[in-house]
Amino acid sequence: NGTGKRPEFYPDTLPPVVNIGPGSPTGVTFGYGAKFPPKYQKAMFILDWSWGKIYAVHMKPDGSTYSGQKETFITGSPLPVTDAIIHPGDGSMYFAIGGRKVQSGLYRVSYTGEEKTAPISTKPRVNELAKLRHNLENLHIGKHPKALEIAWPHSDHPDRFVRWAALMAIQHLPVEKWATKALTEKDLGKRANILLSLSKAAGIDPFHRKDTDSPIDREMGQKILQSLLQIKWSELTPSERLSLVRTYQVAMVRFGKPSGKLTEKIIAQLDPQFPAKSFEMNWLLCETLAYLQAPTVAEKGIALLTQAPTQEEQMEYARSLRNLQNGWSKELRTQYFNWFLKAANYRGGASFTKFIEFIRNDAVASLSPTEKKDLASLLAKKPEIKSPAEVMAEAMAGRTFVKNWELDELSKVSSNGLKDRNFEVGRKMFAAGGCYACHRFGNQGGMNGPDLTGSGGRYSPHDLLEQIMYPSKEINEQFVPTFVTLKNGETLSGVVVNLNGDRVTLNTDLYNPNQRTSVQRKEVKSMGPSTVSPMPPGLLNMMEKEEIMDLLAYILSGGDTNHRFFSN
Repeated sequence: NGTGKRPEFYPDTLPPVVNIGPGSPTGVTFGYGAKFPPKYQKAMFILDWSWGKIYAVHMKPDGSTYSGQKETFITGSPLPVTDAIIHPGDGSMYFAIGGRKVQSGLYRVSYTGEEKTAPISTKPRVNELAKLRHNLENLHIGKHPKALEIAWPHSDHPDRFVRWAALMAIQHLPVEKWATKALTEKDLGKRANILLSLSKAAGIDPFHRKDTDSPIDREMGQKILQSLLQIKWSELTPSERLSLVRTYQVAMVRFGKPSGKLTEKIIAQLDPQFPAKSFEMNWLLCETLAYLQAPTVAEKGIALLTQAPTQEEQMEYARSLRNLQNGWSKELRTQYFNWFLKAANYRGGASFTKFIEFIRNDAVASLSPTEKKDLASLLAKKPEIKSPAEVMAEAMAGRTFVKNWELDELSKVSSNGLKDRNFEVGRKMFAAGGCYACHRFGNQGGMNGPDLTGSGGRYSPHDLLEQIMYPSKEINEQFVPTFVTLKNGETLSGVVVNLNGDRVTLNTDLYNPNQRTSVQRKEVKSMGPSTVSPMPPGLLNMMEKEEIMDLLAYILSGGDTNHRFFSN
């Protein structure tokens, strides 16, 4: 929760096979033995009680492991699913619903259609990379005399999961057997990776340190930092650069903040690289340089904060800068604390508002008495809570109506116009259109609309334009709102998020996941799928033609700066 949740890009963690999003997971089963079409026989079925969905996750080999895509297999409103099983006799899926005093039930799912349902082989084909990963993972258990010799060459393997398995095998070994080898490794990329393992193996993080633990090995900490300083940034790959900065973080947390001269050297190594091209790299650099009280990070960090298109990015910069005391001007401080007034209208989970408040409290505590006096009126100012429409209008501030675009006109341009596009403009248009509020894209955005990361594999430019311009023409079945008519004539529209006894709760504002409306089920006259999409039409009418083409390229590329749409 909060900062305790590690981001997927951390080199000392691993990403999920597929992000499912918010929900209340219950039963899980595979389709083995089902009399279903082949893709569903191999699928992993995941049940979500609160959102009333059964997902089919289709996994495929990806390097040494798997990647996956989720598909809504069954959904209902309400459908509080609890568990599922494939019957070995009739090959049907049986699933149960109920819980929290709601109506229980048992359902059977069978297939009727033209596709073949004969049993297929579900035995996985293990490729050479997977075999290598398995062999390295076997070194994590017991004592293997050649573990270091076997694992070391793979500590910079291009496959992230193989690399992880190798580093974990090394990390399990007694530190005295490999510390010197790690500190003097000639391959600098490999050194950056292995020193992260050494920092973890030789140190204990403050949260878990006990009085009975051995004293902090500050000498080892100094050696690790000195070894990192010998690494040339230009000789590292992007993933190795992440490892370098992350290793600095872990080493300083576990062994203590370095001395003044050593701090200056680290700043001299990292500061020229900030800001970087990627948000992930900027995240780590901003955190690290702010911790070291680098004199330029305030100006650079505020520039990134004010330009970042998503609330996720903005929050990371705001959080990283909260304890920074050096390099501030009154203008920079004013921009920083004005951001908190703006962030009061951002949306998140139940603890989101408090999280913003805690960041601000830390920032206020870092102010000098003079700064507090100079900023007194700003610090006393209360945020103005705005409606979703006002927030959307603010995002489009400075933009005027361009044209009531026609699908055929834009489709004709897009048929041969998606080349030499501007990635950054497309990214900004994605934010300006309010897309992040509901849609997941990469590792950012909401979960109340379809994940758009894989749009390039599903939509042509024409199809994507049609989805944007006429959102109610075909509403994605996973996100169809429920239209509720009460006996008193009142109507509600939203997503059913909870059933508890004789009450039904809906999220009636997709821009605010905490906006809930609860009604007595006995007061409900009818419930059914809505024919109106919660996505408003006309989002493109305040964009120029070229901006729309950049937006299409950005979405269809999956946010890949190296995509052919941005070749130049």
